[in-house]
Amino acid sequence: MKAKHQRLFLVLAALLAIIGAGLIAAWSLRNQANYFYLPEQMAVTPPEVGQAVRLGGMVKAGSLTTEADGVTVNFMVTGNTDDAIPVRYSGILPDLFVENSGVVAEGSLGPNGVFLATNLLAKHDENYVPKELEGMGTEQAAKMAADTTIGLKP
Repeated sequence: MKAKHQRLFLVLAALLAIIGAGLIAAWSLRNQANYFYLPEQMAVTPPEVGQAVRLGGMVKAGSLTTEADGVTVNFMVTGNTDDAIPVRYSGILPDLFVENSGVVAEGSLGPNGVFLATNLLAKHDENYVPKELEGMGTEQAAKMAADTTIGLKP
């Protein structure tokens, strides 16, 4: 076999190996994808019961209730329309989780139409300020940040 043919064969073999690895990776991850639904999308075309998805929107004001066990909460997630999806979550709530704030709930839709969340991600707006820096001016916050980094080596 000539050197030219040998190089062509190696290039084709490498290309097939790369394509094969990509197909195997895509096939193995096919069930790991979490799709993001808005409440209005979930109301119109709900996912299959038990399918892992994400639901994103705003926590409806006045809808947050805690059950007697103190760990399970129920609330409604709304979007751009009046459609609201009931959500049930058992666990520790994120610090930023409050009514009228953004939330992304990971979980699945139950047979009764309630979204059973396994994880909650609270979102904050662009005006978020950590509790430690509330009430401080820009100069005070910069000084505090500089003081906390003194002695740290890069």
